[in-house]
Order: sequence, then C-alpha cells, then structure tokens
Amino acid sequence: MGISKEESPIFNIKLSSVGPGRCTGQDVVHVPSNMDLAMKLHYLRGVYYFSSQAFQGLTIKKIKEAMFKWLNHYYVACGRFRRSESGRPFVKCNDCGVRMIEAECDRTADEWLEMKDLISQQKLLFPNQVIGPELQFSPQVLIQITKFKCGGASLGLSWAHVLGDAFCAAEFIDMWGKSMAGHQLSEQSYEKPGNHLPLSPEKHLEDPVSVKRVAPVDDHWIVGNSKTKMETYSFHVSSTQLSRLQAEICGGNDGFRFPPFESLCAVIWQSIAKVRKRAEPKVVTICRSDPHDKVKAMLRNSQVIGVVSTDFPTAEAQAEDLALLITETLVDERRKIEAAVEREKGLSDLVMYGANLTFVNLEDAKFYTLELHGQKPLYVSYAVDGVGDEGVVLVLPTPKDSGEVGGFCGGRIVSITLPENEVWGVKSELKGRWSIT
Repeated sequence: MGISKEESPIFNIKLSSVGPGRCTGQDVVHVPSNMDLAMKLHYLRGVYYFSSQAFQGLTIKKIKEAMFKWLNHYYVACGRFRRSESGRPFVKCNDCGVRMIEAECDRTADEWLEMKDLISQQKLLFPNQVIGPELQFSPQVLIQITKFKCGGASLGLSWAHVLGDAFCAAEFIDMWGKSMAGHQLSEQSYEKPGNHLPLSPEKHLEDPVSVKRVAPVDDHWIVGNSKTKMETYSFHVSSTQLSRLQAEICGGNDGFRFPPFESLCAVIWQSIAKVRKRAEPKVVTICRSDPHDKVKAMLRNSQVIGVVSTDFPTAEAQAEDLALLITETLVDERRKIEAAVEREKGLSDLVMYGANLTFVNLEDAKFYTLELHGQKPLYVSYAVDGVGDEGVVLVLPTPKDSGEVGGFCGGRIVSITLPENEVWGVKSELKGRWSIT
C-alpha cells in the first residue's frame, strides 16, 4: 500500500499493528452498552498538530514502546468485534491491536495549516476505515503519525464511536501523552455490561426523535449511500468576535450573556433555517458532556444527547429566543435511545449525528492537555463521519497558551457539515448578518 510523492504530499506510508505489552488473557470479552451500539455507525476523525520541539528525538520505536504500556490499560480498544448467538455485537479482547500508520509529508506544518483547502487535505492525515464487512479483521482504532518537512508532526486518530464519545477519545490520546512522558497510568475500570442509565423498555415505547433508523447494514458499519452530497467547512471565531456576538444577541440586556456555545448555536440555527426556508429545522439535537456523569469507565458513550424544539418559525425568530430555548428546554433522550436499542436486542442500525440538525459542544474535551516534551498541540481538529442529511455543527476549543498559530489562539473553532447546496448560503448569512467568516 503506497501513495507516491508525485500523486500526494503524503508518501512513504508504512503499516503495522501495536497491542498491549502484556497478554489480556483467554476468553476476555467486552459487552458494549445499548448507547454504545446506538453510535456504531459513527466515527470520530481527529488530527493533532505538533511543532518540531514536541517530536524531537521521538522515533517510531520509542512511540511504540510507550504504546505497549498505554494499551495495557486500553486492551478493549485492541480487540475485534464478534456477534453472540443472538446477533448482539461484543468485543473479543484478543490483543490484535490498534492499526499504526507511519507517513511523511513534503510540506512544513505551517504550510499545511495555511492551506485554503485544509479540511479536504486533512483527510490525508488520518485513516478513514470503518468496521466491517469482516468484523473479526476490523480494528476499532487507527493512529497515523505523519512527519512534516520541518520536523513537526501530526497525530491522526480514527476512532469507532461505538467505543466511546469524543470526550473519551480525547482522554484516550491524553493518556498516550502521559505514557510517552513515563508517567504511571492509574488503573481504571471498564463498565460492566449494561447501560449508563436505568431503563425499562416498556416505559419508553415512544421512539426518540434524536435518532433515525437506516436500512440494515449487517456487518459493514457504515451509513449507506445518500443522494445528498455533504460538505464540511470550518472557521475561527476570535474572542473579540465571540464577545461582540454574545452582546448583540442579548441586545445590551443588563450585561447578561448567553454562553459561547449557545450563542453560536442560535445564530447558526437561524442562518440554516433562512437557507432552508420552508424546510427550516424546528427540532435540533444538542450533544455535550455530562457534568453529572459518575461512571468512571475508561470507554463509554456518556455525553448528553437531547433535543430542543420550537413551534415558531426559526428563520424569523430572534437569536436570543433560540439561545434561550437551547439553554432552558433541552429534553434528554438517552433513556429513550437505550430503550429503543434494548427492544431490538442490540441489533438496531441508527444514525444520531444529522438525524436532526445536530450541535455538538466539545469545549470541555481534553484536546490541549496532551503534551509531548512539554509542548502542547499547535492545533487540534475533530470531525464526525457517518453524518445524516440534516447536518452537524461541532464547536471546539482553540489553543489558549500555544501562541498565534495560524490565527487560531482564543475563541472557538466551528466545523459545519451540511448538504453541499446549502453551504454557500449559510456562509453568506453568517457573514452578512453576524460578520462571521
């Protein structure tokens, strides 16, 4: 498997697998929760960019040696899926490992980050594999180390969402950094088979509106081809822009301000509604970390998944009213989702991101706690694969203490995936009404 330097800026690609340093044991299995299985058709793709100082002296051999110890704690991520007699998927912890890709790039990190088509080119920095169609041969996690011409590097992550949410994925990579630094990793548990929330399926017969069923996928865990072509673009909202936006939404209401996430959701929701006109979204899904989560399992899908709905036209609404709805009327649907999967004995094929227009708050994710040689990432990007036609909006943090790298310091990064024919209109609305470009 090779891509020549003439065809792509990425070349000299090498593949290997890395597993735990110690044997997990015979017949060890991990049973995903109902919420885990509800997310099985989604994948997280992350890229961490580092300076040359961060990767100085870090050979692939040293990286793999640290991974052996790190993966002792994450042995479930090294396993492969199987199906029980009932058909419900489970992980056989057979130490097959995570897939490791080494590559080189003919550009510097700065040149790469300054590319106008960064979003499309960034896909070269992480693997885009999915689970299946042969479950027993499909890794759940793939990691790509790409070395830039300047000595800097990127760490690309492909993460099966069935393992855990974005907060869990970020913690997974953060623990790798601690292992690289020689820290003793604390022992953590895996959640026992079951669910994150108590549920009685018969009490939750009403289907959740935050997910939709798709045609059966069998053992190939990928959303089927849609007639709608999706496009992703991202932009940086500086601290100054964000403060102005918050003030404008509230209209000078005695100094009151909605938080950054709710403010951004309100103006983007309204902008998309204006572009869609009669098909404006009246129901949106909100995902965020759960501040009350007491489950200390290493791998979990514990993020809040809730819906917000309105009976008034969102295109003509005040952004303040939409922000208030998001803040005060969120209805948590996790019990309904788990009950729906339980009723179908873990065999459901569902899409959550993009079933409704979906907003994901990743402000609390540990993207910039990762350190290599005392250096934090220059920039971190995350995206979701397997998005439904209604689209998804991710709100990510920016480096706080890393300096002005590509103009990303402070504020928020917003990544929007929408049907291709809506992108230009949404960009125009955000620029014309809110001065966001």
